[in-house]
Amino acid sequence: MTSLHDPNLRSFASDNYAGIHPDVLAAIAAANDGHQIAYGEDVYTARLREVLTEQLGGPLEVYPVFNGTGANVTALQSMLPRWGAVVAATTAHINTDEQGAPERIGGMKILGVPTEDGKLTPELIDREAWGWGDEHRAQPLVVSITQATELGTIYTPEEIRAIADHAHGLGMHVHLDGARIANAAAALDVPLRALTRDAGVDVLSLGGTKNGAMLAEAIVVLNPEATTGLTYLRKLNMQLASKLRFVSAQLLALFEGDLYLRNAQHANAMAQRLRAAVEAGVADGSIRGVRFTRETQANGLFAILPAGVADRLRETVRFYDWDAATAEVRWMCSFDTTEEDIDAFVAAIARETTR
Repeated sequence: MTSLHDPNLRSFASDNYAGIHPDVLAAIAAANDGHQIAYGEDVYTARLREVLTEQLGGPLEVYPVFNGTGANVTALQSMLPRWGAVVAATTAHINTDEQGAPERIGGMKILGVPTEDGKLTPELIDREAWGWGDEHRAQPLVVSITQATELGTIYTPEEIRAIADHAHGLGMHVHLDGARIANAAAALDVPLRALTRDAGVDVLSLGGTKNGAMLAEAIVVLNPEATTGLTYLRKLNMQLASKLRFVSAQLLALFEGDLYLRNAQHANAMAQRLRAAVEAGVADGSIRGVRFTRETQANGLFAILPAGVADRLRETVRFYDWDAATAEVRWMCSFDTTEEDIDAFVAAIARETTR
């Protein structure tokens, strides 16, 4: 098939815009010859369990799935009875970007807590963690945190441990949405285990798609007492691939070595390069009226631009408004963002803010 798109077209809209890392493509091809048992009884899925046990510590169970929403909804559904609820930040992906799937498909209530930086704390959790035994209130039984958060912030291992200890003390379990956990591990220079098992997380949605995979996420159960029925729920929620070896092979390519870390380190470094270049431009006057609104801790940046600038920039480089009311935009860097991409974008920002 002839390529239908311009491979030189770049964007800062989402790390989902990036293609597949060549090593992941090669892993899919390597898994392709011959026959393997379907629905997860293949050698690649078995090896993935071994690899993640090495990365996260054991024992654990791994359920590869197609996408992040499927991972989150299925994981949380397995952690809750029908009357259960999840405490999460109001900005959490499960609350804002999954089209009501947790409620409609998972049948759960999301108890949203406003936060300044997208991060929960034990004190913030307590705003919604109450009412046990009250038949009129959905029962708060799970805390879900996101790493890195939708606002680009990162939980330290100590912060996660404080949340887990508090939640467990209340009889709740902890779910971690790790769509960008690799970026957090890279930024903090800690192993994945430090952000999950060692910090008290019970169930992890492990991300791959935003970090170089084609379509590959996994539900990783670190505490078997926190879930029930995942074998059935994955199928019920249409997240069980018949040719599961190709999903597992992608995750193997990322996590068997350090590709997940190298990809995330690069994306984070490109975000820092973009911020430093824009700030330098503001300082020397070559860029006007741009200010960053949040810390840049992972691979996402948030900024406010002068009126009209965002729309003019988007004529050639796509990115999203984060808050149209305040003119705040979000820029995301990916594993394949290059220094040339950054330099060209900064030049465009300079041109459009000084015209």
